[in-house]
Parts: sequence; structure tokens; C-alpha cells
Amino acid sequence: MHRPARPLLVLVTALLAGIALAWAAAPGVAQAQDPVTWGVRPAAGTGHGDNRPNYSYAVEPGGTVRDSVAIANHGDRPITLLVYAADGFTTASGQLDLLPRGERSTGLGAWVSTARSQVEVPAKGSVEVPFTIAVPADAEPGDHSGGIVTSLATAGQSAGVTVDRRLGSRVHLRVTGEAAPALAIGDLAVDYRGTANPFGLGSATVGFRVTNTGNLRVSAEQTVALRGLFGLGGREQVVTVPELLPGAHLDFSVPVADVAPLLRLEASVRLVPRVEGDATGHHPAEVTATASTWAVPWSQLALLAVAVGLVVAIRLRARARRAGTERKIAEAVEEALRADRVRAGG
Repeated sequence: MHRPARPLLVLVTALLAGIALAWAAAPGVAQAQDPVTWGVRPAAGTGHGDNRPNYSYAVEPGGTVRDSVAIANHGDRPITLLVYAADGFTTASGQLDLLPRGERSTGLGAWVSTARSQVEVPAKGSVEVPFTIAVPADAEPGDHSGGIVTSLATAGQSAGVTVDRRLGSRVHLRVTGEAAPALAIGDLAVDYRGTANPFGLGSATVGFRVTNTGNLRVSAEQTVALRGLFGLGGREQVVTVPELLPGAHLDFSVPVADVAPLLRLEASVRLVPRVEGDATGHHPAEVTATASTWAVPWSQLALLAVAVGLVVAIRLRARARRAGTERKIAEAVEEALRADRVRAGG
């Protein structure tokens, strides 16, 4: 009975997780359809600053951080929540998400230990749960992301389905050492689709992958340009690359409408990276890449071929008509000469 329900469970859990993290990005108060509502935010008075939107630390390898998470129950009845830490990852849509409960963390989530794994929060009340981050001595320099998650498992409307509602607060930890922010562009390709209308314009799609190959969180502003031979028909679009965690990638597909078939099209992508949460002035180098494709004006060539064919046909017909006329004149002259010779002989 449980196995057919798992895909639905995973889907519901993922959707709720995304919503919860989006709420958590703002100073965290959840407003759900369910009357059970709670909020999660970094606790004040822990020596790391008050009114923090999320957790952010810079720690040496082997260092330790102690902090707390504040959980507020806005409902009219007590709630019992699970409290745990999880690794962060970048989703296919470019959002930051956390591993669901049950999936083993191997990064920052594994370095965090909470004082309690389960907590009861009284109605209209709040509790704080201390946690400790123990950074391994051999931790790689750079950014490590995760989150402190609270989870409420409730029965869904379908039998056998449990909905895991999650609400968390992000944790960004930078292990001191050599910083190497970098982005890379891969799999760049451009595809052109013409139109059967010889007086119309086609469309192009520029596809590529942006990968964070460095060790810091990086976003970027990117310019996607498309131009034909000799720079004719140049077009540009500006697309934002959201924050990518180290090692994460995001695929882009940029459509460009009304593109003339200029025989050869060249697409170029230029990235201007920006390090997130950085006050030390890291300025990663710009990244560029190019690719090209054929944009043969087939419909225009077909129209030209028809026009040339018509001209050739007209000229051949005129030539044949002129030859026929000349042949008739020659025959008439020959007939007249033959008649004169007959009369002279008679």
C-alpha cells in the first residue's frame, strides 16, 4: 500500500520544502492553509548578531560554532516538531533547497548537531534549540551551505500518504583558506529554425550550462548575443544567473525570435560573476564562450530558384519562337526561288 504512494509523497514533500525555504529566506514566519503555523529564525543574543535573515559564519578548519534556532508557534495548540540539519543544494530551477529528512548529509548538514532532535512548542509560544557546528580539520576552504530544519509530519488526505511540512533557516559557512571563485560555460549550442515563408523570419535557441567550478557561492549577470555574418542582425539578451553553490550547475535555454537567415549565425555568452555574501572584494574573471550554426535561407533560395527557372523558361520559349519564325522565312524564300526557277525553265 505504501509503495504506490511514494511518488506522490516525494512530490508533495518537495513542493512544501520549496515553499518553506522561500518563506525562510524572509524573516521567517510561515503562513500555511493549515491552522498549524510556525516560524523559524536565528535566535537573538547568541553573540552572532540580532535580526539575522539567516546564519552566516567564517570559520577556520577545525573550528566550532555555537548558535541557536528560535521556533515560534503561531497556532492555538501545541505542536511537536522534528529539528535537524541538512545539506543544501541548488535545484534545477536555480533555487536553494535542503535534503529531505531521510537523505544522508555529507557536507555542512553532517557537521551540525542540535541539542534536541524533537521539540514541543507551546501554543502562541516559542522555544530555542541550541546547535553546534564542528568544522572538520580537513574541511575544504570555501563556502558550505545547509540549513536548520523543523519538520511536522501530518497525515494527508489520501490514505497512506504522510505530508512532511518543513520550515528552515539557511546556514552559510565559509571555511577560511584560499578562495577560488569561478564559473564555467559548457555545452553551448545554437539552433536555428527557419520558416517556409520566404518573406518571414525564423527563430533561434541558445542553450548552455553554467557551472560553479570554484569554492564560493557565485551569481552572475550574463549577456547572450546572436549575430549573423559580418555582425549583421545582432541581438542581445541579459539573463541573470542565480546564486549557485560550489559544484552546482544550471541549464539555460534562451529563445531569440525574428532572426534572419544570414547563412551563418554566431552565439556568444558572456558572464560577469559576483561572489555572494562576500565583503573581501573577490572579483572573479569574466567568462565567455561562442558557438555557431548554419542559417541557410532555404525558402528564399527556393523562391530565387523558381524565379530563375521562370526567366530561363521565358528566354528558351522566346528563342524557340524566334527560331521557328526564321525557319518559316527561310522556307518561304526557298519556295519563292524554286518558283522562279520553274518559270525560267518553262
